[in-house]
Amino acid sequence: MKRMNLVLLLIIGTCIAWVKTGEWWIATHPVKLTVPKGWPTPAYDFQENPLTREGIALGKQLFYDPILSKDGTISCGSCHQSFAGFATYDHPLSHGINNGFTNRNAPGIVNMAWQKNFMLDGGILHLDLQPLAPITAENEMGETISGVLEKLNKDATYRKKFQVAFGVKTISTAELGKALSQFVLSLVSYNSKYDRVMRGEARFILPEQLGYEIFQKKCVTCHPPPFFTDFSFRNAGLAADETLQDKGRMTISGKKEDSLAFRVPSLRNVALSFPYGHDGRFATLQNVFEHYRNSRPRPAGTDPMLQNGIVLSNFEIGQLTAFLHTLTDSTIVNNPAFLPEEQNRRQKQERDIHRNKGD
Repeated sequence: MKRMNLVLLLIIGTCIAWVKTGEWWIATHPVKLTVPKGWPTPAYDFQENPLTREGIALGKQLFYDPILSKDGTISCGSCHQSFAGFATYDHPLSHGINNGFTNRNAPGIVNMAWQKNFMLDGGILHLDLQPLAPITAENEMGETISGVLEKLNKDATYRKKFQVAFGVKTISTAELGKALSQFVLSLVSYNSKYDRVMRGEARFILPEQLGYEIFQKKCVTCHPPPFFTDFSFRNAGLAADETLQDKGRMTISGKKEDSLAFRVPSLRNVALSFPYGHDGRFATLQNVFEHYRNSRPRPAGTDPMLQNGIVLSNFEIGQLTAFLHTLTDSTIVNNPAFLPEEQNRRQKQERDIHRNKGD
């Protein structure tokens, strides 16, 4: 395939990139990633996959399309639900094909541009490759890459959209990964109440302020802002699930000391994404706090900082809970640009009905 040539032009105030493929030039519209003030430089290499309006739209369509699964029942959005901060909601384990379950509770996927490895065990080193794991896992989407590409290449609409977004006539694994990445990369969560307070646009009420101060003393080491995770892998002192037999990071590294170590989860939108834990064993935030403040002996391999638990009073738990709710970013979970089109249409119909009734 010929190397694509990009020429940036400014036409009537709109930036347009022209992609040359063979004899044809196709116009795309570049999109600049939102990088909030004070945040570090993203880890993702956008030179290899520049964001465009067309690429993001294509990625969104793929994200919500069960065509990626073997039986046409599971999409990326089935496990990464928008209303739950793009995490799994309500069920301890995410759903897979054949009405089955996966081995883990799918985490939120906001702010992925700053992450260097993926999955709860860090086993995938590039965002473009991450979708291949759930697509081919027998208890998730259960498909083959060749099967997905065959379906997409038989679909005239998808062929046209891939050609417009990437200048290719035949869809390959590379373009599939890039398209999904473009949509996921656009999910930047930076407008919670916490963020507005830090920008001087809002103020904490007293319980939130007290919770923030407690958080700074007892939680921030593992959950530092702005991502509220340090991206490390830690054994939180959980007992092994003998049914799932999930060894976490040890599966990737082969090191005994990594047994039951999982990525420290981001706390952004945490109030929306229960249950908690890599296997969803904690139904509520209260359950999580009870686990950490319990001083009983922890299993061997527990992270040294958690070996003796965390001293938390009932009062402190209440204030911490108030603070954690300030990390909810309602703008991202309600943004039509990120929601499935079916949901957008349904909400529009509901608004039209209310408007016609004079509500």
